[in-house]
Amino acid sequence: MSLTADPPACTVPAAGGNSTHKLVNGGADKLIFKIKSSNNNEYRITPVFGFIDPSGSKDIQITRTAGAPKEDKLVIHFANAPADSTDAQAAFASVTPAGTVTIPMSATA
Repeated sequence: MSLTADPPACTVPAAGGNSTHKLVNGGADKLIFKIKSSNNNEYRITPVFGFIDPSGSKDIQITRTAGAPKEDKLVIHFANAPADSTDAQAAFASVTPAGTVTIPMSATA
């Protein structure tokens, strides 16, 4: 079971901006994920929960609102998806995360 982010870091203007990243499932099992941000005031992440098919990928959108330049991070918790689950948010509550991926985020002036 492996999950990677491409690109592995995010740099956006402190005045606000967007960045798209691809989560890639390198394993043979369907994965479920949940994304947490160290700064929920200035960053919005879409989607927060989701599934990634075996050897598949999922795009995530990071949107930053205007604020002071600083360093933040996203932490993506993931696990094997429960069989026949269709609601990622509800299903994530029933799993124990098996790994994490961290995306450092920089807001530049």
